[in-house]
Amino acid sequence: MGTVRVRFAPSPTGHLHVGGARTALFNWLLCRKLGGQFILRIEDTDVSRNIAGVEEKLLDSLGWLGIQWDEGPDIGGDCGPYRQSERRDRYEDAANTLLSSGNAYYAFDTTEELDLLRRKAAAAKTTFRYPRPEHPPTLAEVDRARAEGRPVVVRFKAPDKAVTIRDEILGEISFPSEQLDDFVIVKSSGWPTYHLAVVVDDADMEISHVLRAQEHLMNTPRHVLLQNALSYPVPKFAHVPLVLNINGSKMSKRDRHKVVRKAVRSLMEQKRWTRQDIASILSRDDDAFERWFEKKADIELDKTQLLKLADAAHVTIPEIDVHDFRVSGYLPEALVNFIALIGWSPGDDREKMTLEEMTEAFSLDRISKTAGRFDREKLLAMNTDWSQGLPPDRLLLGFRDFTRASGSTLGSLDDETALHLLEACRGFRTFMDVEEKAGVLFVADDQVQYDPGAVRKVLEKGEGRGYEILQELLSELDLDEWSADSLQEFLGDYCKKIGLKLKDVAQPVRVAVAGRAVSPAIFDTLVILGKDKTMNRIRRCLARKDAS
Repeated sequence: MGTVRVRFAPSPTGHLHVGGARTALFNWLLCRKLGGQFILRIEDTDVSRNIAGVEEKLLDSLGWLGIQWDEGPDIGGDCGPYRQSERRDRYEDAANTLLSSGNAYYAFDTTEELDLLRRKAAAAKTTFRYPRPEHPPTLAEVDRARAEGRPVVVRFKAPDKAVTIRDEILGEISFPSEQLDDFVIVKSSGWPTYHLAVVVDDADMEISHVLRAQEHLMNTPRHVLLQNALSYPVPKFAHVPLVLNINGSKMSKRDRHKVVRKAVRSLMEQKRWTRQDIASILSRDDDAFERWFEKKADIELDKTQLLKLADAAHVTIPEIDVHDFRVSGYLPEALVNFIALIGWSPGDDREKMTLEEMTEAFSLDRISKTAGRFDREKLLAMNTDWSQGLPPDRLLLGFRDFTRASGSTLGSLDDETALHLLEACRGFRTFMDVEEKAGVLFVADDQVQYDPGAVRKVLEKGEGRGYEILQELLSELDLDEWSADSLQEFLGDYCKKIGLKLKDVAQPVRVAVAGRAVSPAIFDTLVILGKDKTMNRIRRCLARKDAS
């Protein structure tokens, strides 16, 4: 087929799913390995499901992962347009060709009539196949049906023969004719179905290889039949295995709803939440929550409402989309490295690889036939490794991207402070860990919240010995030089003088300035805070004790 040309064709109905990202990555690696072109196409013919602004988010997520396209809706190319909504005339031409050649025909069954046929097939315990009329409707009959308000569609006349395809991953697969009925290629709205649109697009865009998820495997015989009927070249097919959760369930956006629904149900069973509490959290009081709660429809709660419930219930929503991982503080190098290894191997023991190294090692014969598991603990470990190995300037760029994506208040830090903070938190798993560990150092002093457990264990224990240490330190901590070295020297001398270990002094100070027993190393914590804020927070802590 000459030059290798592959495509990734998402629909603008939501953020880029991590499984879709892996499909895009495999396509990109193949074309880069073979010196081909990677085409980005937007499949937006299902107008009712399209969401404004999502196309830009899809492109942004791909770019964040380092997956760049050679042709696409934003940069053009010789085979455009690259949005299906701008290609309707091409689908109409193809449908007319199939109608003229006798390979397709009009049909105008109502939903009720089709449902009745399906029920009859189910009662007879047979697979439903659309009953092809002996004589296809005439144009006059089609016009009359339209005038009566009946839904007029175009169906492809599937030949009564088996279809055999050669899959580059799964091998030779045959589909018996009994599995192939006369499927719809043009909807009553006039828009093409997925089957017709994708076949026309792949031909027009000269796609040589179609790499897509195994869930599309049953669509492939239909596409081959259409390609043959339209005299289009048949590309090479490769169906990649699915991405599953670690427990073997399908990795779905519904996982978010499952986690939050389980937490909400538990809180209600414990009588800790009522319907009124939930109405207050969601700022709505209707039956939408009830439908969602009874698992009748996930869509009754949008992502913003779901996040509100999750935050109130103190549960973490699992990341599903690429954007989720970006907001959680993962590095693109780590995420793209990790998803490449779900169902593919470079052929040796390597795990940590750059895009360039993956490209060099990539081949279709190293893709597994079976589904891969998304091991979140392994991803965390890989992200930790990448974070520790990146140079400071690249780490800073990643941190800046995280603060923008997540809306973190740490985005206002200057470069010097941000680099100091990242170095002080070395060993973090994600940038979110940095936020959680050190974010309190950058809030106003009067916003510090004290963890009751830390107060009891560190400050009140031993008849308030922690408070005593803070009071004694306050009069001696007014150092002329405020640096890690001077603080280390001072606290070392102080510990020797009173006969305590550093941790026995550092922990009361940490709780006083951070409100909890966790922060960066104590010297880094105090340097980042600065002298004035350190002294002020210690005074506030002591005043809090006196007021209690």
